[in-house]
Amino acid sequence: MGISKDEYSKMVDKASPNSPKILNCVKAFVFGGSICLIGQILSAILENAGLGEKEVSTAVSCALIIITAVLTGAGVFDKIARHAGAGTFVPITGFANAVVSPALEFRHEGFVLGTAAQMFTIAGPVIVYGVSSSALYGLIIYVFRLY
Repeated sequence: MGISKDEYSKMVDKASPNSPKILNCVKAFVFGGSICLIGQILSAILENAGLGEKEVSTAVSCALIIITAVLTGAGVFDKIARHAGAGTFVPITGFANAVVSPALEFRHEGFVLGTAAQMFTIAGPVIVYGVSSSALYGLIIYVFRLY
């Protein structure tokens, strides 16, 4: 007839062992913190070079995006992410990886229908909802004159 709910639960437990939650949290903290530390070091270097606050923040963001894109393209970022888990989801690096990964995956389908069309399959909804919610927030602030 079929397997019972208890038998199924036992099969699932046997097939999917528990993950080491504490170790995963420590890894995420260390790797995520390291990404932030790299950004902070870049920021300090650029500030000492005489750039202003806006230029430094833009340059650091661009540098982290480029570094992540290059590491993703070389296959290194995915190896780091396997160990780091959620630590690589620091917003800017996670976003860069989410744009580059699908583009690489579909590059064999050509530049337009592959790389360009698939580039924002993961990041697209984030952009759409981010921009939409920002516009709505700005409208609310404008209407109620909160600033």
